[in-house]
Amino acid sequence: MRYYSGVMNQLYFPLALLLACCAPQRSAAAPQPATPPAIQRFVLPAVSPSAKEHAAYFPRLLKLALDKTVASDGPYALAYYGQELTSLRRNTELKNNGVINVMWDGTDRQREAELLPVRISLIKELNDYRVFLIRSEDAPRFAAVRTLDDLRRLKAGAGTNWPSTGVLRFNGLPVETSGGYEYLFPMLRVKRFDYMPRGAQEAWAELEQHPGEGLQVESTIFLHYRVPFYFFVSRSRPELAARIERGLRLAKKDGSFERLFNSIPAFQRGMAEITARKRRVFELRQP
Repeated sequence: MRYYSGVMNQLYFPLALLLACCAPQRSAAAPQPATPPAIQRFVLPAVSPSAKEHAAYFPRLLKLALDKTVASDGPYALAYYGQELTSLRRNTELKNNGVINVMWDGTDRQREAELLPVRISLIKELNDYRVFLIRSEDAPRFAAVRTLDDLRRLKAGAGTNWPSTGVLRFNGLPVETSGGYEYLFPMLRVKRFDYMPRGAQEAWAELEQHPGEGLQVESTIFLHYRVPFYFFVSRSRPELAARIERGLRLAKKDGSFERLFNSIPAFQRGMAEITARKRRVFELRQP
């Protein structure tokens, strides 16, 4: 595992001699130097190449929050685990204090029962609105969808452990799953399923990572259900959650959180799509 940029403040104190003014016959005693504060280490999951632009926001936001808390909480270091993990493996490793100790993802009841969320939404309402990655040849089929019953005739593709998978199934929408995010793109191309619901912050950036594959972002439909994106840590590490929350609140207060959010083109595109109100919105019930 390699350690990357983080704050590594070391505090050094010069040695000072304490001279006994009243007993010159005693030998002078030299105090021990103050112990530098411990470095708090945060180990993050690797960022998928197909999610490079929007996913890189989350480590940047975490670093921003930790920078805000150096004065109160001391130095820190950020590292990325060297191998990409599936969503299920990330959950398991975090729950068991394994190879990572912080992650970011959409929330659901099961995830919050196993992990400790930092309850500050990281991407506003972007993850609540789902657009579809589809094969370009199927655009007319989706343009003809007028009801949820129409959509139930088509099959979605999603990750095995994604919160959205449970929501789709709860609403009677057929789902083909995969344990690996990257496998979903070839599965869509070879017609294992018909559409891949993605957050409004994700779809356009992901499409750019898969040029020339006959895919596009469907232009007429939103699925809407609330799935806030949070940072998560192990339930046995509440001190990590507390520090992250303090830093995020400070970043919100001074405007740096908002500035970082607005600097991400994929987020701007997603917010514009939501506020344009040009799509049919299908409201889904939560399990």
